[in-house]
Amino acid sequence: MTAATSAAARPSRRRAAAKVPASRTTDRFQVKREAILAAAAEEFNRHGMKGVTLAGVAERVGLHKASVGYYHRHKEDLAADCLLQAIAAMQEVVKAALAEPEPERRIHAFLRGQAALLADIATGRRGALVSFNEIRALASPQVDQVVAAYSALFRSLRQCFPSAGWTPPQRNARTHLLLALANIMRNWIDRYEPDDYVHAAQALAELLLGGLATDARRWQTQRGPQLQAAPAEGTEVREAFLRAATALVNEQGFRGASVDAISARLHLTKGSFYHHHASKDELVAQCFERSFAVIRQTQREAMAQTASGWERLVASSCALVRFQLSEAGPLLRSSARSVLAEGARHDPIQRGNQLTERFGLFIVDGMREGAIRPVDASLAAQQVAGMVNAASSLRTWVAGIRLDDAVPLYVQPLFTGILAPPTP
Repeated sequence: MTAATSAAARPSRRRAAAKVPASRTTDRFQVKREAILAAAAEEFNRHGMKGVTLAGVAERVGLHKASVGYYHRHKEDLAADCLLQAIAAMQEVVKAALAEPEPERRIHAFLRGQAALLADIATGRRGALVSFNEIRALASPQVDQVVAAYSALFRSLRQCFPSAGWTPPQRNARTHLLLALANIMRNWIDRYEPDDYVHAAQALAELLLGGLATDARRWQTQRGPQLQAAPAEGTEVREAFLRAATALVNEQGFRGASVDAISARLHLTKGSFYHHHASKDELVAQCFERSFAVIRQTQREAMAQTASGWERLVASSCALVRFQLSEAGPLLRSSARSVLAEGARHDPIQRGNQLTERFGLFIVDGMREGAIRPVDASLAAQQVAGMVNAASSLRTWVAGIRLDDAVPLYVQPLFTGILAPPTP
């Protein structure tokens, strides 16, 4: 072919390329983008923000890093897109639930919809969705967009609850409880076959709507002693570092809880930090130790000071939620396990599960006594532990909540029913 012929052919090739329908180009873009988001979601869920790279995500989908960079220039952009996708998926579930005419049916539909979404992921009918743990790991400007979307999701779900006769704190506290328990569903539902996920969600809805108590009046008449959850004895400086690190990891994720930020919160130097701790990873591991110790000791106190499973469950739950809002709190959120090195995660996961199962033993005793309704004790224990865990962010969703408000606003609904008329 001559140069002139070649030159003459070029316009026709460009015209042929131009004739490719825009919809096909858009479809290819969307398919590849969805594949990247699904792979990235799995990576973020497994390794956390700290352990994920664009190159690693690219390798999972068989692309070069530059190809992933075409869609997301930075890891933070990719994480934000994953979170926005997950929020949008749950918004669709909430939207379908709100089509139901009554609050009870809305809550049933919401939990069934969440379970169906997880079943689709488990069976490969749709790609993975990132958990919401990584919201705290984002920085501006990405975090602002994601937080706005998550807040909109919260407001949508709040419509499941009645408005007449309920105060904003009462609706907000119960919405936070419901959303937190829906979010942790992915932590326990894989005990079941995907075909049974919706059945498990139905059992959860009945547990939440009916409450744990066989008779709601027992909540007022047999609460047991008011325990005081507290950390073990330790040096004042060590305890201050653990409190500050725990709060910062809960609020801002592992990256946000930098050595500088932890030291600044305590008005100490960076050198003082390294005088007491070899590394930030070591400090986070100690934060887990502290949190487990608080839960374990509170459960033991409940066992020593009460004579029934019901009282043990109520007393320990109330004490731990109050601890979350106290000056000694909070407990480290269970989602912080993802910031640990993979080889260091097994022990915290196992110990967290063991403490959760102790709540299950209290529930079994309460059922035997007739104080707790017949429920799946392991499923119920997951909800008690999830409620305690999510209490660390109560102040974010219930503005101005006081220590004495936490039990009636947030704990009581799990025992007497999430739609039970609020206590004045």
